[in-house]
Amino acid sequence: QVHLVESGGGLVQPGGSLRLSCAASGNIFRVDAMGWYRQAAGKQRELVVGITSGGSMDFADSVKGRFTISRDNAKNTVYLQMNSLKPEDTAVYYCKLTLRTLRWGDEYDYWGQGIQVTVSS
Repeated sequence: QVHLVESGGGLVQPGGSLRLSCAASGNIFRVDAMGWYRQAAGKQRELVVGITSGGSMDFADSVKGRFTISRDNAKNTVYLQMNSLKPEDTAVYYCKLTLRTLRWGDEYDYWGQGIQVTVSS
């Protein structure tokens, strides 16, 4: 069993900052890719930013220069630092970890439960 717990969301004014965390626990052998996605009301889920085990990052154009991603492999945790937030960043944010539970097992994607981020004055 693997569990992902997200934290750090909430209400913030435009121009403000938030930091999201996603911690994985359970029977984990190794985490490969980590990432954050978001889904605004009435829209499809989209990639915000991903990071590979080697540290390569892939950002959505809309967040470049404002959001950063980092990972703590020892804690199986990924962070999303969001600065200069805009109303259009309002969405439910989901973390996704690609990991394997066994040394020679397959990799699978695990999703967090989602956390609301609202940017409004």
